[in-house]
Amino acid sequence: MDWWVLGLLLGLVALGTVDGYPNEDLVLRLPGQPKVDFRQFAGYVDVNKKSGRSLFYYFAEADGDAENKPLTLWLNGGPGCSSIGGGAFTELGPFFPRGDGRSLRRNPRSWNKVSNLLFVESPAGVGWSYSNTSSDYTCGDSSTANDMLEFLMGWYEKFHEFKSRDLFLTGESYAGHYIPQLAIVLLNHNKHSMGFKFKIKGVAATKMSIGVDVCMTRERDFYFNLPEVQHALHANRTNLLYKWVHCTDLLNYNQTDGDAIMVPFLKRIIQHGIPVWIYSGDQDSVIPVTGSRRIIRELAHDLNFKITVPYGVWFHKGQVGGWATEYGNLLTFATVRGAGHMVPYAQPGRALLLFKSFISGKRLPNTTHPSIY
Repeated sequence: MDWWVLGLLLGLVALGTVDGYPNEDLVLRLPGQPKVDFRQFAGYVDVNKKSGRSLFYYFAEADGDAENKPLTLWLNGGPGCSSIGGGAFTELGPFFPRGDGRSLRRNPRSWNKVSNLLFVESPAGVGWSYSNTSSDYTCGDSSTANDMLEFLMGWYEKFHEFKSRDLFLTGESYAGHYIPQLAIVLLNHNKHSMGFKFKIKGVAATKMSIGVDVCMTRERDFYFNLPEVQHALHANRTNLLYKWVHCTDLLNYNQTDGDAIMVPFLKRIIQHGIPVWIYSGDQDSVIPVTGSRRIIRELAHDLNFKITVPYGVWFHKGQVGGWATEYGNLLTFATVRGAGHMVPYAQPGRALLLFKSFISGKRLPNTTHPSIY
């Protein structure tokens, strides 16, 4: 970062805000980070002050024209796996740790090219999120969704201008439970609120059942446990007695929640006129494509939706990117060719095109440009 830029930022911090954003959460520069033109913020939002329960977040502005782009929330699953270690710094965020474990490299296909990105370690006990009440680590889908509502309400108080922005809810693996149930909680808030209402414009998830995230790199785990990295991110403010890990065994998560069917939740979301996309790597060994596609067909039947786009190929850079179908102009199922359980990690270019199509309200391209013939 140039000295004059650093001086300007420090001056804004001294004034108390950074363009209306919380100065205490501004990340001036992560250790070993390449120069970028967008800002980053990280810190905590209290979701229950009485029990001392607080969730950690990382927010990356869109890379260019950030003030005119939407907000996308990303959650990883597990239950118990970090959205920051997974989504933010391994799959779709702006940086990946280098092999030395002490520096970062740019992700040329980061999703912050088309949206502002918010990652949250949820529920408490995951990553740097914590509670001072040990019984809080006994949790489930309902408590996780309600805590995320409290988190978002608190986060919007930190970032006021996003109250009027479009919001997209996304995630993978067990977030196929987190995201639909969170959407319903937010819609219930909207129904009863006489003031602020969430502007939910779309819901997308890779799975609708339980799944286990694959192991990530040692470099990422080493990087997040560096004291200078935690200081830069305003993380680990209570000096936790354990190291940061990608997936924790601290939680006593309700095992029966994993068997819950998400179709009724997705149906309610769609009935509010909100588009839902379910996408899947065609080489996913955790949740087979055939099972996900069958569930989507059942959901379309329940909604009495007709096929608006027949099941067929979509293209990325002159090659088959995967297969997709659409029902009733609101329900889309797409596969990503060559991707496993973690789609943005395995096929970053195809995943970015899919995400861009999703938030722009466009169908995946079913022709090649230019023609390959």
